[in-house]
Amino acid sequence: MTRNRASAKKAGTAWETEIVRFLVERGWPHAERRRLAGVNDKGDLAGIPGVVIEAKNTKGYDLATAVDEALVERDNAGARFGFAWLKRKGKTSARHGYVVMDGETFVELLREAGF
Repeated sequence: MTRNRASAKKAGTAWETEIVRFLVERGWPHAERRRLAGVNDKGDLAGIPGVVIEAKNTKGYDLATAVDEALVERDNAGARFGFAWLKRKGKTSARHGYVVMDGETFVELLREAGF
């Protein structure tokens, strides 16, 4: 079945909802889906201070575009970190998804964790 605009939106909403469920289950009770904001978008998910998450449920992976979008949205939100969380083909749980970031964000996370 090919995706049209409606089915893509439905798939995106389901993936965002799954990520929120997973985050809440893992100890971030304030995680929630964020309303669309057009060019001033601040990411798909909110509720973790300083973090912007861009959720992607697409047919193929375009890591550069996903990370670039997360970084723009991080800046729009005035957040410290921006990530893209991509759905893994054939899996339904967010725990199996891919979280991608740029090298600068990775180094900052390592520093924050005390390494």
